[in-house]
Amino acid sequence: MITVAVVDDDRMLLDGLRSWLRDVPGLRLLATAATVDELLTGRDQSAEVVLLDLVLRDGSVPERNIRRLRAAGSRVLVISTVPDRSRILDALAAGADGYLTKDNDLPALVAAVEEIALGGTAHSPELAFACAHDDRPGRPRLSPRELQVLLDYASGMTLKSAARRAGITPNTAKDYLDRVKAKYQQAGRPTYTKIDLARRVREDGLDT
Repeated sequence: MITVAVVDDDRMLLDGLRSWLRDVPGLRLLATAATVDELLTGRDQSAEVVLLDLVLRDGSVPERNIRRLRAAGSRVLVISTVPDRSRILDALAAGADGYLTKDNDLPALVAAVEEIALGGTAHSPELAFACAHDDRPGRPRLSPRELQVLLDYASGMTLKSAARRAGITPNTAKDYLDRVKAKYQQAGRPTYTKIDLARRVREDGLDT
């Protein structure tokens, strides 16, 4: 059973989501709130996935809302009325696990929640477009060989297998990965583990 909470100040949308999610097998709606403050102070347990409206009328900063929810132990699916590229990228950089516009239907929403609950990133056309056109300084420029080793290693291959596929030694493959990590560090996005590398691949849409 995946537990879900919703933060949105549109009462009609909240009522709609309550009705939508009530009968979805495998999902349980724990709470709804108009602000992140209200959700964090009014619940007894953390929802696995929080659906977060990107822009709330309380004037809160979207990126801070995402970080607070992540710190509380929830994964975050951002929902918005518009596919604003810069806001999508800022949300991902703050730790969001997906981005959907509000014109998606219930099956798309449920699929996104399930993917996020499993530890993945909820891909959408809006997110893929934003990542493909990300030219901000925070996105490192990787060489073709660095990218190849990163994608293979982050997909689950061992370092030795990634090296063999690239036609290089494991030591050289490790050097490439160290360069990738250093570039992300310089871009202000610390990356240390294999899980971190896989997350950067998803965030930057490198696997699409």
